[in-house]
Amino acid sequence: MHEVNATVKVSQSITKKISSAKLNVKWREYKKNKYLFFLLIPVLIWYCIFSYGPLYGIQLAFKDFHVREGIWGSPWIGMANFKFLFTQSPDFLIILKNTVIISFYHIVFGFPAPIVLALLFNEIRSSIFKRIAQTLSYMPHFLSWVVLSGILITILSPSSGVVNDVIKWFGFQPIYFIGDESYFRFTLVVSAIWKEIGWGTIIYLAALASVDQQMYEAAVMDGANRWKQTIHITIPALYPVIAILFILRIGSVLDAGFDQILNLYSPSVYGVSDILDTFVYRSGLQNFQFSLTTAVGLFKNVIALCLVLSTNYIVKRMGQEGIT
Repeated sequence: MHEVNATVKVSQSITKKISSAKLNVKWREYKKNKYLFFLLIPVLIWYCIFSYGPLYGIQLAFKDFHVREGIWGSPWIGMANFKFLFTQSPDFLIILKNTVIISFYHIVFGFPAPIVLALLFNEIRSSIFKRIAQTLSYMPHFLSWVVLSGILITILSPSSGVVNDVIKWFGFQPIYFIGDESYFRFTLVVSAIWKEIGWGTIIYLAALASVDQQMYEAAVMDGANRWKQTIHITIPALYPVIAILFILRIGSVLDAGFDQILNLYSPSVYGVSDILDTFVYRSGLQNFQFSLTTAVGLFKNVIALCLVLSTNYIVKRMGQEGIT
């Protein structure tokens, strides 16, 4: 028994020494690169002010907020705001459904689009043509939805738009893409892909640039054509990046594109386009229901956290690297 206790004490002592040695090594590394860590100070200040500072206002979700009384003076009402949203608000469940459907379309059609475009860019052999194509695909990203919405409204106009002129030239009736509920979600998804597809390829092209070219040479020696090289070399090289970006995208499933929808929707398509963010905008900034909209924001963040953690767990179980 004494021998066992002595062995345990020795192992504990060794473990402490190893931990202390690792801590000293880390501290020396931090001290060696201290000037690099000073560069993080502006970023940390930004996060403290704009990301962690507003957490103080989360308590509004559990209060009946009155401007005159302030946050501390407003009475606590517990979960009343959440109960109102899920049981008494006639539009909340419809708005939640619209948000999930639009986000689902963005994930199914919008998430793979940059991957496909990056694979196509990777197959272009002319460097000049590749640069021109990449530049043209990036350009819409730098335009705000205020500008792009005006362009879309003009070219999709049922009376004078270029798209409907082509449709009428083929003998069909013009389509009101932005004012018809049957086509509005389609217009949202396609225009969002067009705006962001080029910008989304940057990280995938960076990942493809790190692929060892000797693997392609070996595949050619084995008789693999371009398609087989893409399937067995190029796409597997993108798996880690795809996994991380997919986790982050799932976490924003309740963010269906506020800027885009706010600039494109109208009362005629509220039934299919009204989402949580537009609901918060109208209820909070226009109707001054700050407690109710804070409850909606807290609900979104909790769902996003749960989705990120669960998706990260599933991805890691599938053998890929997650975000933690």
